[in-house]
Amino acid sequence: MTAPKAQGRREFIEAASRMCALSALGLLLGRPAWADDAGLALARKVYDRADGQDASSVVTMALTEEGRSPRERSMVLYRRNGAEGEVSTLIRFTAPADIEGTGLLTLDAADGDSRQSIYLPALQRVRRVDSKRKGGRFVNSDYYFEDLRDRKPAMDVHRIVGRESIDGVACEVLESVPVEAGNSVYLRRVSWIDPASLLPLRIDFYEKDPAQPAKRLTVSAREQIQGYWTVTDSTMMDLRSGHRTRLKVERIVYDRSLPERLFSSRALEQERMEKEFRP
Repeated sequence: MTAPKAQGRREFIEAASRMCALSALGLLLGRPAWADDAGLALARKVYDRADGQDASSVVTMALTEEGRSPRERSMVLYRRNGAEGEVSTLIRFTAPADIEGTGLLTLDAADGDSRQSIYLPALQRVRRVDSKRKGGRFVNSDYYFEDLRDRKPAMDVHRIVGRESIDGVACEVLESVPVEAGNSVYLRRVSWIDPASLLPLRIDFYEKDPAQPAKRLTVSAREQIQGYWTVTDSTMMDLRSGHRTRLKVERIVYDRSLPERLFSSRALEQERMEKEFRP
């Protein structure tokens, strides 16, 4: 075989190998053809899980990194489900002094569109969070702004990829891949769902490498409060740096008929408007 022909053959083989690799990657990322009815049904059950018309909670956030003591923050969190499928949440930090008063308002529309605004006391103004800033870290925690938004099942392609036990609980393992790459910072998410409570006991988030998770959410404690299954202790961990964000619910109250005015830019800016609703 002449040198030009040999070179051409090698190039053909390399090109074919690249095409096979891309095809395998496409399968790994879960194209719509890989969706299954059971996966979509499970995703809908998890999303539609009963969690009250609204909730008010007091939460402790602890940030931990290797070699340093945890940094603790206190916050109140409000959520309200609208009649048409919209979801509104308001987060307000109450301690320590360097973050006290900081707030985040998230308004998730029924069609999946999200609007977020943040209030920074030092600037004494409300600023809109760029909708493209899905991967920005919220107050230097391991939660991205996207993690604090409502996510409709229709925004992803779902399939059940197996069954596995988490702390003795037999879970359905659900893979969720964005229908459109631009609607998430993640390439895919894999969730371990407890079929009894319909709570995810673990979620792996794949950000840049579809084979290697970048973050992991684990649930340490859950209980039924006012008849609703509630995660009371969880940790989000950055698997690359080892940095962790633990959220512990100190107190939560459901179905208080929170008013719509609580979820407004005015209430975000004026802390006194939401103080009366603190649990």
